[in-house]
Amino acid sequence: MCGICGIVNQDPQRPVDLEVLKAMNTTMYHRGPDDDGMFVDKGVGLAMRRLAIIDVAGGHQPVHNEQQTVWTVFNGEIYNYRELNIRLEAQGHQFYTHTDTETIVHAYEQWGEGCVDHFNGMYGFAIWDSVNRKLLLARDRMGIKPLYYALNNGTLVFGSELRAVLAHPVVARRLNLHALAEYLACEYVPSPLSIIEGVHKLPPGHILVFDAAGLRVRPYWELSLASSEEPSVRTEEEYAEELRERLRESVRMELMSDVPLGVFLSGGIDSSSLAAMMAQLTPGQVQSFSVRFEDQSFDESSYARQVAQHLGIQHRETTLEPRLMLELVPKLPDILDEPMGDSSLIPTYLLCQFARQHVTVALGGDGGDELLAGYDMMPGHRLMNNYQRFVPQPVRRLAASTVVKRLPVSMNNLTFDFKAKRFVDGDGVSPEIRHQRWLGSFTPEQIGQLLTKDVRSVLGSADPYETVRYHWSMSNAQDMLNKVLYLDTKMYLEGTILTKLDRASMAVSLEARVPLLNSTFVEFATRVPMKYKLKGLTTKYLFRKAMQPLLPANILARKKKGFNMPVAKWLNKELRPLVTDVFSESRLRQRGIFEPAYVTRLVKEHQSGRKDNRKLLWTLLAFELWAERNLHSGSRI
Repeated sequence: MCGICGIVNQDPQRPVDLEVLKAMNTTMYHRGPDDDGMFVDKGVGLAMRRLAIIDVAGGHQPVHNEQQTVWTVFNGEIYNYRELNIRLEAQGHQFYTHTDTETIVHAYEQWGEGCVDHFNGMYGFAIWDSVNRKLLLARDRMGIKPLYYALNNGTLVFGSELRAVLAHPVVARRLNLHALAEYLACEYVPSPLSIIEGVHKLPPGHILVFDAAGLRVRPYWELSLASSEEPSVRTEEEYAEELRERLRESVRMELMSDVPLGVFLSGGIDSSSLAAMMAQLTPGQVQSFSVRFEDQSFDESSYARQVAQHLGIQHRETTLEPRLMLELVPKLPDILDEPMGDSSLIPTYLLCQFARQHVTVALGGDGGDELLAGYDMMPGHRLMNNYQRFVPQPVRRLAASTVVKRLPVSMNNLTFDFKAKRFVDGDGVSPEIRHQRWLGSFTPEQIGQLLTKDVRSVLGSADPYETVRYHWSMSNAQDMLNKVLYLDTKMYLEGTILTKLDRASMAVSLEARVPLLNSTFVEFATRVPMKYKLKGLTTKYLFRKAMQPLLPANILARKKKGFNMPVAKWLNKELRPLVTDVFSESRLRQRGIFEPAYVTRLVKEHQSGRKDNRKLLWTLLAFELWAERNLHSGSRI
């Protein structure tokens, strides 16, 4: 696992500034404290920081081919590299290391840009072809590993993190207001946008080519759920058996490591299933890690302990105390290089920090909800269809305006009032917008009240749901719920779940792997009919059935709790001084982005208990902390 960066000038006579390249690389020291490396040629410079996982002694990067005409820097893992190496050696390629990084070089020699079609892994890599003076950037299919880039006046700058790209003087720190609007709606900045004007994320499943002809970005893989809608004669039991086998194979592939390895264990079905497979594949060797909350409405630690005892694995847990949270919140900009309004970054970081004391690699259960219909919004969409069908619109309008609004406000985790208010907020809009309103933060109406007149005038009629509408239109599925899964995979999974995991783990030099997003499992999950994913109102039905032989019944029957923290309560208590400072009128007016009166109203409503504004306030807090660190002092827009 590494951090990579580079500079490529279209004009080969324009030299790369070595000090700038070193500065870019230094910003990512946390991603690879074990080693660093650079390659510099006419008009090009590649650099990397390395966290040694495979071929610890011999895997120094950059890596090259036999003639030293093809060079690569690589962040991630290629899980099928041994099988590929056998094929490549049969074609005459000679290897000088035992690392998967060299596989990329020879695969490019053999298959050109099509090399990405052969990789099963998580990655962001750069290949420099000196003969053709061509740079190839690639990102894995699901977006597990990040990659940013910017092109300015014939110079392409790229890096695993935004901070590396911003270290180059050609990239100005101008706020992307369109990205800000989408951030406020989604709680993250969806690809290909970034929060900085002129800087882009390479989308998952895409490659970028930069040469004398210019810059081209194209997809090499696309998620398709159409096959799950085709007639199938396979039984429920057959699908369940294949799910177990695919999961076992995915875990087996991702256990490859020359350093200690463990698993994040929450006691939910995803992480428990990974732990069960690990216990089968490496009996007596599994280490698991979890976070305990003092607030019982958020705590899942008892379930994690039960699963660990059931499987006979070594389990450790740490407690997220308010004191630790108070220390971590101001450090959010150090962990994230883009704002993110997902408060679960805090416990995720703490969990990674705790696990890193014992292992260098940890497996996590991310991806199962998006592939196998695990979120509560899935049955919510079915309920909404019946709600709209059988309840007259005047009654629905009355329920939204009076009954639901009068429900007592609770600051606990996923309470009835929170769900009910979200549910009625999705009435009267299209399915994709309803889904985003349920999942996200600010609505367009609220964004209009939040942003200052100056910002609104620049944005004009910009749609904060533009990326949502785009991905909805791109899905080749016909079933509405399949289109929701596609949307979640393209947006929420990549934009929040995987970004959070990458930044939290890399901040403490821990490699996090996600077997449920391994190509072999994804290929299977996309073929499973929706009737087996969501049966009635039972989420992740097939997954629960498949794991019956391996996990306790109460674990399989559990409802999803989510890896949340008591942010609603902490905003009123432990974080109250920080909230007062960050949202002060003078500070907001100096920035010139948010209307102080509107923000003050949100704070007062929350602190008085009249409304639960936790999502709105945390989304704003995360942005303001990021802006204070990353935008020029006193800058407005």
